[in-house]
Amino acid sequence: MVALAEAPAAPPVADRLSRARRMHLALWALLALAATASLASGATGVSLGALFAGMTGAELSGVERVVLYDIRLPRLVLGALVGASLAVSGAVMQGLFRNPLADPALVGVSAGAGLGAITAIVLGAGVSWLAFTGIYTVPFAAFIGGWASTMILYRVSTRRGRTSVATMLLAGIALGALAGAASGVLVYIADDAQLRDLTFWGLGSLAGATWAKVAAAGPIIVAALLAAPFLARGLNGLALGEAAAHHMGIPVQTVKNAAILSVAAATGAAVAVSGGIGFVGIVVPHLLRLATGPDHRMLLPNAALLGASLLVLADVISRTVIAPAELPIGIVTAILGAPVFLWILLRRRGMIDL
Repeated sequence: MVALAEAPAAPPVADRLSRARRMHLALWALLALAATASLASGATGVSLGALFAGMTGAELSGVERVVLYDIRLPRLVLGALVGASLAVSGAVMQGLFRNPLADPALVGVSAGAGLGAITAIVLGAGVSWLAFTGIYTVPFAAFIGGWASTMILYRVSTRRGRTSVATMLLAGIALGALAGAASGVLVYIADDAQLRDLTFWGLGSLAGATWAKVAAAGPIIVAALLAAPFLARGLNGLALGEAAAHHMGIPVQTVKNAAILSVAAATGAAVAVSGGIGFVGIVVPHLLRLATGPDHRMLLPNAALLGASLLVLADVISRTVIAPAELPIGIVTAILGAPVFLWILLRRRGMIDL
């Protein structure tokens, strides 16, 4: 008798892709829950019932309308945009550098944007070319600082039309150190009121979220997020090395340029409106790679959803843990992110090659 052969097991890649798709649906549900918690949380007593009543078109009081539509909703939208931008930027940078510890800060964007914001806070009144920006002085200066550091980085690391990833990584560290030193000088000469502003800005916060900030940063972040999926194939190819990617027909230099520019835009916009928020860009891609694998076709959209959800939930914690006061959201992400990152390192320390 001829024994019947057993049906072959599903290919690992197909299994990971199916798992990533299920994760995608679950992350949409998580984001919906996080959004509901954000809209229902705060020092002002606006109940969850009032929230659902407003969603169904019922009449709300003046206070409830202002709290929901002018305070909590722009804060929710801004938090989701910032979280998504930081997480996707981290995933793109890790894929570009082929290093699981890469972070948007390594290209000098965060440090340059921070230096621009600190300059505006400390010297804003005396810098003539910032005078026309009015209430947008700090975000505008952060954009300028982030883009300037990125352009310097390109000039240093690009030769004859080709960008060296290793040189870019080292130059980014050097630019970050220089920006940190310049920021230290400005902090040293700041007065007491400016020091308080610098402290809270550096810790990160969504407390000042307005529809104006959403309108200023939102289009840039959304454009960068929409561009990210087009980098997925190139980043998958780069995981095999630049030579292999080139032989696969991937325009390696174009992928590098697009990745750096999208990260610069998304991170610069996020830092400009929220200040310094850490660990989102490095922890979220790690968690998703452990759960669903490294395929950037699903990693990038899932990173956007998980990053948005985590930052919105962190903002809920920051508003409720010491209510009616608020804890800076950068402290919350550090408290939650650092232990998770250490756990990941302990699990994978034999697999991470620096």
